[in-house]
Amino acid sequence: MSRITLPRLSVAVAGAAAAVVLAAVPAAAHTEVEADKAQALAENVTLSFHAEAESDSSGIKEVRVVLPEGIAPADVTYKKGPAGWKFTADKDGYSVGGKELKTGVSAEYSVVVRQLPDAEEVAFKTLQTYGDGHVDRWIELDENGENPAPTLQLKAAAPGAKPIAPSATVDESPSPADPTPTPTPAAGETIPDASAQAADTAQDDDGGLPAGAWTGIGAGILAAAAAVVFAVRRRGGAEE
Repeated sequence: MSRITLPRLSVAVAGAAAAVVLAAVPAAAHTEVEADKAQALAENVTLSFHAEAESDSSGIKEVRVVLPEGIAPADVTYKKGPAGWKFTADKDGYSVGGKELKTGVSAEYSVVVRQLPDAEEVAFKTLQTYGDGHVDRWIELDENGENPAPTLQLKAAAPGAKPIAPSATVDESPSPADPTPTPTPAAGETIPDASAQAADTAQDDDGGLPAGAWTGIGAGILAAAAAVVFAVRRRGGAEE
């Protein structure tokens, strides 16, 4: 009896252990990245991204990536992607997007990085936008998180490899929502006080004089009229 029971118990224990191990394995990222040269300080590296479609009602229309430290937006060039999609660099990463893909179709594209940083791994935080406005945020740096960012493990740098000079930063035009910058005065120059400047420029349409001047003139006229009335009344009283 014992010879039969022990194997059965062993199978049960092994099955339970396997279940525990599988439960402990982190969920795979739904946006993934691969490289043709996954090595620190490697140059002209092609990164291929796969953004899995998560919506049952709408297609992916844009994928935005926040670049890790050590990779500048100007050091990334577009290689290929969905038909009609375009690449746009910004201050901290880039976007790839265009016509909404069919529902259920994953977005696959690739870019070329001038040089990978000297690091053990690099994470590419990703925002995946659908045609209905829904956004999947693959931005967690914890590999055990629910929404982990696609991360690339790097081999140690090759002997003699050195960082190359970074490219110029992306020149962004200010958006219409940005406030107009306050002018900086030159040496020895002062910017007039806003209230004083407003008072000086408030002019009447007829005479072209400042509003303050017209106020003074009006007060003078009223004072003169009052004096004349007072004099007339006084004279009339004296004649009686």
